[in-house]
Amino acid sequence: MGKTIFITGASKGFGKIWAAAFLKRGDKVVATARNTEALNDLVKQYGDAILPLPLDVTDRAQSFAAVKKAKEHFGRIDVLINNAGFGLFGAVEETSEQEARAQIETNVFGVLWVTQAVLPIMRAQRGGHIIQVSSLLGIVTLPVLGLYNASKFAVEGLSETLATEVKGFGINVSLIEPNGFSTDWAGGSATHTTPMPEYEPVKAAFQAGLTEDSFGNPEATVDAVLKLVDSPKPPLRLFLGKVAYPFAKSVYAERLATWEEWKDVAEKAHGK
Repeated sequence: MGKTIFITGASKGFGKIWAAAFLKRGDKVVATARNTEALNDLVKQYGDAILPLPLDVTDRAQSFAAVKKAKEHFGRIDVLINNAGFGLFGAVEETSEQEARAQIETNVFGVLWVTQAVLPIMRAQRGGHIIQVSSLLGIVTLPVLGLYNASKFAVEGLSETLATEVKGFGINVSLIEPNGFSTDWAGGSATHTTPMPEYEPVKAAFQAGLTEDSFGNPEATVDAVLKLVDSPKPPLRLFLGKVAYPFAKSVYAERLATWEEWKDVAEKAHGK
């Protein structure tokens, strides 16, 4: 039987690619976006199998209303994919209050509101799968992406905790952690801080470290996402791309070595 899948940020990038893949194999899709006109081609091709809904995930009431409408339309929600989000490029010192709040409102609170909205439905169904699109930068960091790193670290902590809370209701939680991919994320969808000349060397070094091979092909992620959705025992975390695992492994090896080096200091701080 096909699944009913609710995807945020479905107008382009991963969201649209995955929505199209689900529809192609016979699933029903609730595709949300700030601008649903970008979904007209999928509506034309798949008709009643797709329900496009306008949604600004930073609006909690709108998030709950969209989930309610989806449930009323299709009768259930089997999978939630929280994909909506954007990248903020710039040094931490450069970041304005408005830029910082916008990043966290979308990437963290947006995930929280839609997740909260879908949980009562999945609890009543005694099953469901919540998939949060995090990032490799939710477990390691890169310079000039401080607020984005912070937002994805928050999604990681929120979702790992959630997984322990809802397991007894038959609800699975997974974090997708892509490395860089050739989507619009770093292009028109991104925002940039007002640059300070002091950080130009840092930015130049960051750019110099990027190669064409650093970025994966977004269409190639489809099989992995379908496999994740269909798994009876999905993992809590799934990397996407060949860069993610070796990068994370190197960083975690360094962290473990540092913790080991400072273990005696840490233990003495316990006080007994």
